[in-house]
This record gives sequence, C-alpha cells and structure tokens, in this order.
Amino acid sequence: VHGKLKEENFVTVFQYWTRKCVSTLKALIIVDVQNDFISGSLRLDRCPAKEDAEEVVPVINQLIQDGSFGVLAYTHDWHPADHCSYLSNIKHHLTSVYSSVNIEELNVFDIVTLTKPFELKQVMWPDHCLQNSWGAELHKDLRKPDVDNDIVVYKGQSSDVDSYSAFFDNGKCHQTDLFLKLLKRGVTDAYMVGLAFDVCVAYSAIDAAHLGFNTVVIEDACRGVALKSKEEMKRKFAELDIELSQISDIIKS
Repeated sequence: VHGKLKEENFVTVFQYWTRKCVSTLKALIIVDVQNDFISGSLRLDRCPAKEDAEEVVPVINQLIQDGSFGVLAYTHDWHPADHCSYLSNIKHHLTSVYSSVNIEELNVFDIVTLTKPFELKQVMWPDHCLQNSWGAELHKDLRKPDVDNDIVVYKGQSSDVDSYSAFFDNGKCHQTDLFLKLLKRGVTDAYMVGLAFDVCVAYSAIDAAHLGFNTVVIEDACRGVALKSKEEMKRKFAELDIELSQISDIIKS
C-alpha cells in the first residue's frame, strides 16, 4: 500500500534492529580461498608480502570443524573475461580510463582511474578468477560448502566495476545478497578469514562493521598482498572497532 511499510519489509527491519537483543549468532565468512590466489595467476607468495596463501586452508578447516559458528558463508571472486581489473583488458577500457602513466607502460599493481560508469580508482591485476575456470575454484583441500545449508556468494561479476567486499561493489552501487542472508538467519557477529587480508577480507570486514555486525578478523587465518597495506587496514580496523583475533582466541585447547 502506498505510504505504508509492507509487512515483510517491516519484519526485516525489525529483525535488523533487534537481532543483537535476542541472542548471539556467529558467522564465519570465508573470503576467496581460490586457486588463483594460492597457486595461480595472482598467487600471494609472488606479491610484495610474499605470504603463502595455502597455509590458511588447514586453519580455516579447523575453525569450521570446531563448531563455534552457526553460519558458514563462502565468497568467490567471479570475473567475466572483459573485467576492468585485468591489466590485459586495459586497451578495451581506454575510453573509460585515466592514468598519469602511459597506458603501454602500465604494470600489475599500478593504479588507474576508471571514468565510466563513474570515477573510481582501480588497481591493475593479472587475469584471475575467471568465471568457471580452475583459478576460480576453491582450493581442493578446503572444506566445501554444503549447498543446502551454507551461504555462497559470487562477486565481481560486472565488467565495469570491481568488487573487493563480499557485500558491495567498489562503487557501492550494487549489493550482493550476503547481508540479507545473514540477517534472515539472525547473525550478529561476522568473523572474517581468507584472502587477501588487505583487500577482499578487509573491505568485507569494513562493510560488515558499517552494516552493524560485531566484526572480527582472524589474522592468522588470512594472508595478504603487501605489508604496508596490511598495516593501513589494521589502523582502519581500530577506528571502526573491528577486532583482530587469532585462531587460539577462538578455539580453546
């Protein structure tokens, strides 16, 4: 009815504002534990921090098996072939890119400014996590999602806008269904693990905090791209009361 809040929307809003008053429910959000970040085209041990991303797999499995989390959510970077973050595609986006560096001289990790569909800074990455490719698959040893119970999120599917966060694209124009799915299950606390600490894990944690979740990043269940950006993200976490934790804080011997 015009001018009135529909009952289903009222229930959703009510759930959002009262969920922390009813009970605590923890979700483990497993971010982008995919082949390309571990042993593929964007493997973290070849990034500036030189961290071994495969080390997070048994740690995350241990967290899952511990049973401390009522909800499990898995995210995937899931890019089309013409994605704007791929350095190999830069010439296809010439009409929508501004760079102080000659386009021909751009390298991986350089930053350009996309001007279409709106102005947004974009890091240039190698091709990675192409939809339906081996590189986009979860690591073979990671405990796989239960399709009947666990939440699965695919992000970065737009050609023109990247998506680091599990909740929104980088321009905050489009939202995944993760927030609503967590809300419907009554999740109050979001625990972040996965890859990479200073990119998709960090952006997801920041958005989770802004959305009202008690947010924790389990540091030794993550690996990062660069030491400098990891420290920058830790400062942001502190500003937003995002807790940095270790697996030993979660699983008590």
